[in-house]
Amino acid sequence: MQLQENLGLANYWKVTCLDSNGNVKWEEEKKNLITTVGLNHILDVEFHATTQVTTWYIGLKAAGTPAAANTMASHSSWAELTGYSGNRKEWTEGAASNGSMTNGTSVDFTINATATVAGAFLNTAATGTNGTLYGVVDFSSARAVISGDTLQVTVTVTAASA
Repeated sequence: MQLQENLGLANYWKVTCLDSNGNVKWEEEKKNLITTVGLNHILDVEFHATTQVTTWYIGLKAAGTPAAANTMASHSSWAELTGYSGNRKEWTEGAASNGSMTNGTSVDFTINATATVAGAFLNTAATGTNGTLYGVVDFSSARAVISGDTLQVTVTVTAASA
């Protein structure tokens, strides 16, 4: 009898949009695409002695469809949404437990423009086109946001033997 084990990776996103009075406007929960450079990064860190990344950042995605070949320097099929205050937000993850890790409290984006948010992504750089684009989530439909809204984002990264 031959025993086969496979590793399955997935990221689950929960995004809640609150209006300026704290009322829920919409919520989105979705699993994302892990890019090829994201998968290569995992393999290189674990098996090829590449230095680990200690800080990851969440960014917001505008219209367009993500693809496995996307990188931060090359993702012509979608654009980054920048209608919020500050840079990409730091993802402060907890330690792994039972095959997953997540940020204990949401990462909040204060929206300062009228825009359409279509997803989000996890990257190793707070700004620009550098860094490793680990994964991109594409919402089930694009969502409108206006100045004064807040997006609360939770990312759960999982690994399981399949």
